[in-house]
Amino acid sequence: MRILWLLNICPPAVGKAFGLSCSVREGWITGALNRFLSDSGETDASMELGICFPVKTVPEEESLSGVRRLHALAEEEKGTGREVSLYGFMEDLNRPELYDKRLEKRFAEILADFQPDLVHIFGTEFPHALAMTHAFQSPERTLVGIQGLMGECAKNYMADLPRSVQRSVTLRDFLRKDSLRQQQEKFYVRAEREREVLLSCAHVTGRTRFDREGTLACNPALIYHKMNETMRSCFYEGSWSRDACRSFEIFASQGDYPLKGFHYLLQAMQEILQEFPQAHISVAGISITGYGTLKEKLKISGYGKYLRKLMKENGLEGKVSVLGNLSDVQMKSAYLNSHVFVCPSALENSPNSLGEAMLLGVPCVASRTGGIPDIAEDGESALFFERGNVHELALCIRRIFRDDALAQTLSQEARIRGRQNHDGDANYRRLLEIYREILA
Repeated sequence: MRILWLLNICPPAVGKAFGLSCSVREGWITGALNRFLSDSGETDASMELGICFPVKTVPEEESLSGVRRLHALAEEEKGTGREVSLYGFMEDLNRPELYDKRLEKRFAEILADFQPDLVHIFGTEFPHALAMTHAFQSPERTLVGIQGLMGECAKNYMADLPRSVQRSVTLRDFLRKDSLRQQQEKFYVRAEREREVLLSCAHVTGRTRFDREGTLACNPALIYHKMNETMRSCFYEGSWSRDACRSFEIFASQGDYPLKGFHYLLQAMQEILQEFPQAHISVAGISITGYGTLKEKLKISGYGKYLRKLMKENGLEGKVSVLGNLSDVQMKSAYLNSHVFVCPSALENSPNSLGEAMLLGVPCVASRTGGIPDIAEDGESALFFERGNVHELALCIRRIFRDDALAQTLSQEARIRGRQNHDGDANYRRLLEIYREILA
């Protein structure tokens, strides 16, 4: 069977083999590809794989087209590798609300060259997903892997922000046409594209009751295939230790737009600090609250300005550190350094950050929203709070800070559940099983 993957990243195995810029953020792609490359045909010798992925330039002679041999394993492990057809396409991933019809022509060329039996589209959030369905026009042989539900993300984007904040427009927002309301509108545009994608395919993979109900509400004729995801490889090694972590350190993986709920965590800190004045927050990602220089003042967004206001009102000067964009290894270090990991989002399907933290056994606090209740059990492998309830959020964190026995129990149960959810070998076997079911 000939399977063509459509990705939104250049996988590490490809990037390392050909000196291309690559991403390690999509662990399920990396995990599945590396298993295929190291399989040597033992699991499914009949499978031939092609990969489409974004590149900065596609020369006229179509570099990254044709069969290349990749080696998933390091030389010292003597991996043999398997042949994979590689195809590059160009897309502005920073402007996913814009649709470029030239993608359809590029994908038509790729489809004619590779002639797949099945196209597997990873995610619906970028225009290339819709362009591929237009080019392929074979719904019964199109499989879409759902990541989030853009329509639900659009509805929940503002995450209980005050109306005045939702309407605010800074100089940066005005010049970039990127105010909070404009950001939400862009999500609605992407949601409509997602709806078109789901109406243009017959098969979808998902992991939670939330994504199953959402996709079937959009297209009741879809055949839903359940399949968990594989996380980035480094998170399967090492484990959290109460003795080794920084006491009262709170880690959040993202906080640069409202849906991720970082403002909930900042509001909860007032109660946390009353009992634990040593408490500190570290958050991964770019700083959107900088205000020390003229350049930072000119670049601050409406949401960044609101976060600064919350930090000032809650006495958080010196209590919040922004770590910047982190590699997988750096993220792992941040998890292990923390006393608790918090996922305060207004909506999530199955957040990778929660999965990674659970694999490492970091005590987790998460909002009871979207698909999160299918990822962990409240009171066993994580503590849940009602979305947006900052008092419950503060209480959950304080409970872990107070009780090392509770932290240890949560850690142990999280590791068990994380390995059940993210068993890479089981997930790869399930992937091949789904392919065979569709093509039978």
